This record gives sequence, C-alpha cells and structure tokens, in this order.
Amino acid sequence: QVQLVESGGGLVQAGGSLRLSCAASGSIFSINDMGWYRQAPGKQRELVAAITSGGSTNYADFVKGRFTISRDNAKNTVYLQMNSLKPEDTAVYYCYAAHVATPVRDYLERWGRGTLVTVSS
Repeated sequence: QVQLVESGGGLVQAGGSLRLSCAASGSIFSINDMGWYRQAPGKQRELVAAITSGGSTNYADFVKGRFTISRDNAKNTVYLQMNSLKPEDTAVYYCYAAHVATPVRDYLERWGRGTLVTVSS
C-alpha cells in the first residue's frame, strides 16, 4: 500500500513563505511524476506544479516565479517552496504521485489527503 502524506501547511501573511513536503511511504520501486494541485473553496482543483523523475518541471502560470517544486527520488518526497504568497493562494494543497511501481502492483496515481494553506491579507 502506497500512502502520500503532506506537511508544511499553515497560516501565513501575504508576502510570506511556506514549504510543503509530501512523502510517499511503502515499498516503492519508482515514481514517475509527482506534483501538487490545489483547491480553493467553491473552485475546481487545479494543477500548481509537477516534476518528473528526471527533474523536468511544469508550473501553472499563476505561480511562475513564486513557487519552486523539487523532489528527492531516494526519499520519494516532493517539495513545494512557496514565496511571495498572496491571499488568492489560499487553498487545500494536494500532493500526487503518478505511475507508482511497487513489488505487488503498479498504481496509476496516488493522492495525499491535502494540507491547508491560508494566506491572510
């Protein structure tokens, strides 16, 4: 069983920074893509950033220049450094892992339960 656990959310003032972490646990051979989505109240879930196992990254336009995604393949962990936070960044942030290979089975995708980020003005 593969589980993803996020940490690092919280309350921060506008202009501040937070760093989210997401660790995948279980017996894992490899993970292809990892990344972050977010969902604000009353809105659809949207992609924030993604990173391949080789380190290629993709960002939503609304976070370019402010957020940085990185990962540690040895630890099956992905990070999201969020700088210059704005009130509109307030949302639940969800971690995901795509194409997870394990000794028992391969998973198309796995999701974390989410961590709340609140940015006050």
